[in-house]
Amino acid sequence: MARRQWSSSGGFVAVLSALSVLCSGHPVPLQPRFYEHSCPQMQAIVGGIVAKAHAEDPRMAASLLRMHFHDCFVQGCDASVLLDADGSGRFSTEKRSNPNKDSLRGFEVIDDIKAALEHACPHVVSCADIVAVAARDSVVLTGGPGWEVPMGRRDSLTASLSGSNNLIPAPNDSLPTIISKFANQGLDVVDLVALSGGHTIGDSRCVSFRQRLYGQNNNGQVDRTLNPAYAAELRGRCPRSGGDQNLFALDPATQFRFDNQYYHNVLAMNGLLSSDEILLTRGRQTMELVHRFAADQGFFFEQFAKSMVKMGNISPLTGQAGEIRKNCRRVNHF
Repeated sequence: MARRQWSSSGGFVAVLSALSVLCSGHPVPLQPRFYEHSCPQMQAIVGGIVAKAHAEDPRMAASLLRMHFHDCFVQGCDASVLLDADGSGRFSTEKRSNPNKDSLRGFEVIDDIKAALEHACPHVVSCADIVAVAARDSVVLTGGPGWEVPMGRRDSLTASLSGSNNLIPAPNDSLPTIISKFANQGLDVVDLVALSGGHTIGDSRCVSFRQRLYGQNNNGQVDRTLNPAYAAELRGRCPRSGGDQNLFALDPATQFRFDNQYYHNVLAMNGLLSSDEILLTRGRQTMELVHRFAADQGFFFEQFAKSMVKMGNISPLTGQAGEIRKNCRRVNHF
């Protein structure tokens, strides 16, 4: 944990500044010291539970990082992805969307963190901030960079199934489509290529890349941008039909270590997903960034941290908007 590069210390001036913005009626900017007085042990509690979950399941780090991404791309970083269907018909849970169904995980870890925080600081820490800090801690635990997480997000009262289906980049999207989906969130091409580097940890399901092995029309044609030897290896556990949920490491070389190996894989035509390999083959700027991140891990780490902070600032609910959920899976009952 000595690698962490953030601080929980801060000054009274920052608190006064945030309060003055709130009173002025303008959106309240997120800030790293948001819980300095109201829940000073917040980051320690999150970090301890994330570390325990990671020790028990090394896949969990990637799952918590992915959860933050899938939350922020739908309605902003508001913990909407955590909501279960409430039975009222007001909204449909995002957990049933195509990007999340049968693959998004880690909800129980968030539940454990929330329970511990409700015990220590009742009705203070938002679920959205928990997800953001858990994602950062997951990167640090696997050897990646640390960063100060600006906080002060509040939790949404709704979720959006259609938003989850349409706004989150898909493994088979074209590069222009992915660039557009990032741009819609205020993220540029540098953010896109840097955040794609999160695929240095984690897994993907056979169903997400099968078309690269057998052709878009199941004609048996291997994607020409996929290393034939790697394709043959993948076919061994990803058949033409069946085995949809079979898991494959996105970076088999260093599966549980956050590093820049992902970019070396892409350069060797060993990017697992189409959305990985097109960064090299379909755009000049993305290709140049893949080469730069592969050549300099420090540069990748620096940019990844910047892009994560930028992503974490997508349309947060602040001030009096939304609420602080007592249970991350459902809205409060008044």
